[in-house]
Amino acid sequence: MNRSVAFEVKGWCPGALRPMQSGDGLIVRVRPQSASLRPQDLGALADAAREFGNGHIDLTRRANLQIRGVREASLPDLHDVIARLGLLDANAEGEAVRNVMINPLAGIDPTEACDVRPIAGELARWLTSDRSLWALPSKFGFIIDGGGALSLAAQRADVRLVAIGAQIAIGIETRAGIEWLGSTAPGAAAAVATEIGLLFIKAASRDKRHRMRDLSDEGLAAIRGAMRLRLDALREHPRELDASSDRIGLIELGHDKFAVGIAAPFGRIESDQLRKFTDVMASLGIDEIRLSPWRALYAGVSSGHAARGILAAAAREGLITDPRDQLLQIEACTGAPGCQSTTLDTRGDGRRLAALLPQSGFAGTVHVSGCAKGCAKTGAADLVLVGSDGHYGVVRHGTAQDRPAGRYCFAELAADPGKMFEFESQRHD
Repeated sequence: MNRSVAFEVKGWCPGALRPMQSGDGLIVRVRPQSASLRPQDLGALADAAREFGNGHIDLTRRANLQIRGVREASLPDLHDVIARLGLLDANAEGEAVRNVMINPLAGIDPTEACDVRPIAGELARWLTSDRSLWALPSKFGFIIDGGGALSLAAQRADVRLVAIGAQIAIGIETRAGIEWLGSTAPGAAAAVATEIGLLFIKAASRDKRHRMRDLSDEGLAAIRGAMRLRLDALREHPRELDASSDRIGLIELGHDKFAVGIAAPFGRIESDQLRKFTDVMASLGIDEIRLSPWRALYAGVSSGHAARGILAAAAREGLITDPRDQLLQIEACTGAPGCQSTTLDTRGDGRRLAALLPQSGFAGTVHVSGCAKGCAKTGAADLVLVGSDGHYGVVRHGTAQDRPAGRYCFAELAADPGKMFEFESQRHD
């Protein structure tokens, strides 16, 4: 498709020490180690979001959470809370590059090939302590996938580590997809990942690129050549397909082990919702809540009965516990008034769109974006509504940066859903 790229990308993500200004105040991103929080700590963050922000909390695609609407005057008090919980980095530079994502059920799922939390912890320590790694772009990310029920195969990252048996496969993202460079022992995996990061910094300074997939052939060849001497031959390639189709609700892991997956509509959860939910989790003996790239929360539970109790409590708070909920088909950015890049109520339109899905028979993925930046979803969706000048452009099987087939106000689309969905039925005729 042709590209339409008349928009500004900031090129960095907010942190706790380097918040980002938005339409509703400062966005403060909290990055828990291994995306794990105790219920009482998550509850404390919910209280802080209400006291020092506007009470809106976003679950991000990088398995972090964001407190919105923070005032400049209250930022130091919020920092004090985050620090008391052990969640504040020593400096903004180390925080910005500590982008490590792991399976949300790591160490819980009996079907995983490897508990990757030790690897993730070691890599995070390297990233925050080695100043030479602070030159990595703030959007540069690492995935460490131990396998199991909630695979990260469909998630994008510059450097990918995947457990295969007793080895860790090492891959990098290129324009053509993932290129597997070889394998190493789990104990060496974090060191290998940092070496690739340093090789990228050297190549990127010459190519003036910000992501692995944008490197020149020469830059990729330099990384490939250096790693060939460092890694063992790869005996088998990791599975490319994401087998995690049912991520929400009761998750049966086998061996009498269970987990629950609970989503927030468009990743947005209110402080009062989160406080009540964490209180229930704590009362049921849950000692750890995991964040995920699907803007959902996970926890291991002792029995199916306990899981159903948690899911019922979450549903009472307006959270998503049914894997068939139409809202799970839709990704939507913050939209107006929280974002200054659009005048469109993207999440309100997303809810209205969800109500149209059952009658349309449309079963694909939907992305509602207030502008062409596509903050809610960088990858392709079956249907994309791209905001511009108060209207939505319709993109089919593409991204928010692709050229729309037509532009409409949302009322027109709601009155004639065929403008959005008819192409799908035609495609299968």
